[in-house]
Amino acid sequence: MPIAYYITHPQVQIDASVPVPDWGLSDIGRARAHAMLNQPWIASIGRVVSSGERKAVETAEVLGRHLDLAVQVRERMHENDRSATGFLPPPEFEAVADRFFANPHESIRGWERAIDAQQRIVSEVEAVLGAGGSNIALVGHGGVGTLLLLSLSGRQISREADQLAGGGNYFAFDTHTRQIIHGWRPIDRLS
Repeated sequence: MPIAYYITHPQVQIDASVPVPDWGLSDIGRARAHAMLNQPWIASIGRVVSSGERKAVETAEVLGRHLDLAVQVRERMHENDRSATGFLPPPEFEAVADRFFANPHESIRGWERAIDAQQRIVSEVEAVLGAGGSNIALVGHGGVGTLLLLSLSGRQISREADQLAGGGNYFAFDTHTRQIIHGWRPIDRLS
């Protein structure tokens, strides 16, 4: 049974003067990405696919170097498009994210609609999995990762299945049946 691990990038270096897709990992995020390499499931990965956003690519490159695998970048695996607002201070961001998940058929403050982001990430993951093969790491983002998890679980869009705070989490699913094996877990905590 090949397994897909959807991994979200850990903590980033926030810089309001830099577009969010160009943010890189913070020192804590890099340390957590390297700590992930101690997970027993890491050695089973035979393919690494990443969103094109810098923070995801940096996380995927940690895996790729460790496993001696090239990282395949898929631009459409990006986070939900929030370019209309750019950086938002954390309390404001959380309030807008709550509305994003609660109103999936509406564009909240110019953000990509949740339903569109979900269709995009599901389509991209299906294209990646269509190539078959071994266990795969899909490195991306919390928002679209949550939308993917909800779709695979057959649940409506809501924030109930959101990843744990801080990013740097993963869930696993069977690539043949698309059944969830387990929900969100921290990348750096042995389970």
